[in-house]
Amino acid sequence: MNKDLRGRLTRDGIRIYEQSDFAGMHKAGELAARILDAMADHVFPGQTTGEIDRIITEMVEEAGATSATIGYKGYQHASCISVNHVVCHGIPGEKKLKDGDILNIDVTVIVDGWYGDTSRMYVAGKLPRKAERLIQVTHDALFKGIEMVKPGKTFGDIGHAIQSYVESQRMSVVRDFCGHGLGRVFHAPPNVLHYGRPGTGAVLEEGMLFTIEPMVNLGRPETKTLADDWTAVTRDKSLSAQFEHSVGVTADGVDIFTLSPAGRFHPTYSS
Repeated sequence: MNKDLRGRLTRDGIRIYEQSDFAGMHKAGELAARILDAMADHVFPGQTTGEIDRIITEMVEEAGATSATIGYKGYQHASCISVNHVVCHGIPGEKKLKDGDILNIDVTVIVDGWYGDTSRMYVAGKLPRKAERLIQVTHDALFKGIEMVKPGKTFGDIGHAIQSYVESQRMSVVRDFCGHGLGRVFHAPPNVLHYGRPGTGAVLEEGMLFTIEPMVNLGRPETKTLADDWTAVTRDKSLSAQFEHSVGVTADGVDIFTLSPAGRFHPTYSS
């Protein structure tokens, strides 16, 4: 067994970490969240996503941390930046943001061997009304999923809470991508689906670490991946939004590792 991996595995292949490991997750999560806090001041009309990524890269290096995404399966950036109808894995580049563009910035850092993974939404200029509602529903859906996290609940309970809320708002949950286990690795079991039936899937246990990161579309849920083999977009070109936290299951609930130190997790800074 890799000496960096600790704890036992459940029959579903999910690693159970010790409560003492949560401190490392908090340190990594706090850095990722602090970097995203700083990005709020760098998102504006005329800015390029490439410049945002350059600043993120610099902040990771200055913190003495490592980017988990640079070199991952050939990817060469410290962030994924997904604009408007891009669902996820948008590649930073030279295209300039326009007034009213919405974007998700996703950052994963490694600090002392622990992975901190988080993403949130931003707006360049004035936030359009339909985008505002999409962002709010996606934000609230994430926290409805997080509310389900405690020992004895199932991953189906998390997915159902997200799906039922989103669909009640006449929006759709993307099914082609999901959350994942993490800790001292970037991606590990379980797959955390953002849809599902109550009481199904693996049972949550204290010490499980994973991300919840619902992607919500204003239109239909279907996606397609572009020729770059990374960028996923909505098939119907409808707007898409995403929020992501890394969490751990505690004895009686949930510990969120990637909370915003500056209270900037929501683009209006309301939460």
